[in-house]
Amino acid sequence: MSVSTRSQPPWQAPPQVDAGTQLPPLKIFNSLTRTKNAFVPLDWKNRTVTWYACGPTVYDDAHLGHARNYVSTDILRRILRDYFKFKVDFVMNITDVDDKIIVRGRQQHLLEEFQDPKRRRSDSKSLLETGLVALQAYLQKNLPLISESTSPTQITAEVKKHYGKVLEGKALDGGTPGDKEAKIKMHIKTVSSASDALQSISKNSGPQEESENDLEDIMRPYLDSLYGDTIDASDHSIFTRLTKKFECRFFEDMRALNCVDPDRITRVTEYASQIVDFVKKIQDNGFAYTTSDGSIYFDIEAFEKAKNNYARLEPWNRNDMELQADGEGSLTKKTSEKRSDADFAVWKSSKPGEPSWPSPWGNGRPGWHIECSAMASDVFGSKIDIHSGGIDLAFPHHDNELAQSEAYWLDQSKNQHDHQWVNYFVHMGHLSIQGSKMSKSLKNFTTIRDALAHGGWTPRGLRIVFLLGGWKEGIEIADDMVRAGLSWEDKIDNFFLKAKYAIENASIQGNEKADQSLQDALKKASDDTFDALCDSFYTPAVMNIISELITTYNSEKASIGTETTRSIALWVTSIVNSFGLNGSASPEDTKIGWTGIDIPDDAQPYLSALSKLRDQLRQKARGSDELTMEELRQISESANQVHDQPEAESNPFKNVLRNFQSEASSLKDPSTFSKQILNLCDRVRNIDLWDLGIYLEDRDGAQPALIRPVTTALRQARADKDERDRQKEKARKDKERDAAAKVDKGRLSHTVMFRTEEFSEWDQDGVPLKDKDGREVAKSRVKKLRKEWEKQKKLHETWVEAHTTK
Repeated sequence: MSVSTRSQPPWQAPPQVDAGTQLPPLKIFNSLTRTKNAFVPLDWKNRTVTWYACGPTVYDDAHLGHARNYVSTDILRRILRDYFKFKVDFVMNITDVDDKIIVRGRQQHLLEEFQDPKRRRSDSKSLLETGLVALQAYLQKNLPLISESTSPTQITAEVKKHYGKVLEGKALDGGTPGDKEAKIKMHIKTVSSASDALQSISKNSGPQEESENDLEDIMRPYLDSLYGDTIDASDHSIFTRLTKKFECRFFEDMRALNCVDPDRITRVTEYASQIVDFVKKIQDNGFAYTTSDGSIYFDIEAFEKAKNNYARLEPWNRNDMELQADGEGSLTKKTSEKRSDADFAVWKSSKPGEPSWPSPWGNGRPGWHIECSAMASDVFGSKIDIHSGGIDLAFPHHDNELAQSEAYWLDQSKNQHDHQWVNYFVHMGHLSIQGSKMSKSLKNFTTIRDALAHGGWTPRGLRIVFLLGGWKEGIEIADDMVRAGLSWEDKIDNFFLKAKYAIENASIQGNEKADQSLQDALKKASDDTFDALCDSFYTPAVMNIISELITTYNSEKASIGTETTRSIALWVTSIVNSFGLNGSASPEDTKIGWTGIDIPDDAQPYLSALSKLRDQLRQKARGSDELTMEELRQISESANQVHDQPEAESNPFKNVLRNFQSEASSLKDPSTFSKQILNLCDRVRNIDLWDLGIYLEDRDGAQPALIRPVTTALRQARADKDERDRQKEKARKDKERDAAAKVDKGRLSHTVMFRTEEFSEWDQDGVPLKDKDGREVAKSRVKKLRKEWEKQKKLHETWVEAHTTK
């Protein structure tokens, strides 16, 4: 069943469900067909979905690119579970042994050993000496255009000389810059920091903590090249210290992003014996072979000769040697014993300095691709509904997974060659920055915890951006994307606040025509949402549907009934809950809104009293009648009716209320009451309450101000306004400075401006006639000089006028 290297093999649709069985008409974009296929789970009778997700390789903190993958996965999982009401059995693996982990664990172990005087090897040199040699080795490997003998003081100049184009944002060899240039920039940053550190150590005759930190990225690979194969790799804690730490941090990050925990987790280190058995069966089936060092390779040619399909997902990439090499890992030895360059390791013979487990072929460790095949097969058996991961894993990782698993489950006795291990493969799109995908290897990433702590992102904000972008499309981090997310979130915030206020303060009957129109709009939004989610979870359309429904609601001028408002608000709440935008809240939750819009209970009575007091004073101050001192006193005292809570003395909202009362009551000049009251109202809104995380949103007409928390969108709007005001003020000052400079330029009289050594004769106005050698000035130049003279004459006359005492 071998197919063209450019086309995918036929896909086997799941069996038809029984007549009368109700399943949603859901279609999923399937990487196995590159089209949308009707979704029918294997256990459709019980509406149970089996889902295996490729988890992280835990050797560093997760970054926003990982957030893109796992949050998008969580969104799809929630929609299946909470919207379509499937039971989802979700399993994720943790890769806690592979080449990257071995290298990082070993490097960190050796660096710590070098930094500890008690553990440092006897042949170790000083930090400065070792750092200089490490820099040479790093340059030779990663920035070969720079001579390895370049001293730290010359690094900056050499970088500009050889890699200036890359620093300017251009491609090294012409064309469009991409991952290659991003990697070069990463290496430049590393050697620049290391060079500065080495100069600092040399100048100060000894190491400093900051300098040592800046040397780590060049020291690690150098120390590993010297001593990597000498460590005691039977001590697996060298590696598990690293993996346990970052597995724990990964799940902390996922929970911070409101991703639901997997139902089950599988770890490679806990599956060594099962993986050995899995490899042995593949070999027994005739699809793997042993090399002299005890490694086992998958035999692609034998697999295809047996009428199986290799590279189901991306057959066009099957000969991409760079992708193949990346899939094999940096520690894999090149061997002439491979039957084909494309054959990949399913079991690797462990070399000195690498962890190992026993096997019939000698001590070794699993190949990267075999891990998921063995673990997923152990959990789910011979068939899986959904397998997911980032799009960068499609080839070779997932293609190799498919081949291995189908080779394992192939029933040789029945000559069955049409086995399909996964029915639906879904791949999440990249998150890119400046044209390059975000990745650990490029170091062009922001960790999730940094983004949430310092990068201006919130868990909800990130999820909204991914919902707006769709799960399989690539997303570029750009200002437009951020603004779109903030705008959508702000719109929902405002709707929930207004809807809750309308429901809690309902006092009039809705207009029947308006209510019916909005109920019709809600019905259409609900139907359109169902269609969009059935169309391969097309969340961008749903986000727009929600936005349009709210626009329709806000545009209705007639009175809206409480139940209509409640129905729309509950439906919007249900959808945002289904998308994971509201913590652990269920779509069936009857509480309207999402977290972040509620006012603290202990603040409520004071804020209500303050807002009411401010509204009354503000309306009086803006009215046509003058505000009297007696009216001011009566309005201010009306806020005394609020009863202090037991802990009120330390309540900052009480203090704002009482200070506002006091300042308003202390005003003495009735002629300036209105102006002072309005200034006081603005200050309490823009400063006093804002600093406490509360904003009073003034509304049209006689509507009371809306009490709301200060949200990310509000902060951004204020920051944007402040920046506009700053730019406006700067432009005003620049204009004044330019005008002053122009006036000051007129200080020089036009009659003497050309009386310099350059000329020897002038006319009666001071315009040059002859140059310094007595030659007549060309007529064309005289004409030009005359124009300059006339211009200066006007400037000088203006200056004289400005400096003449009148």
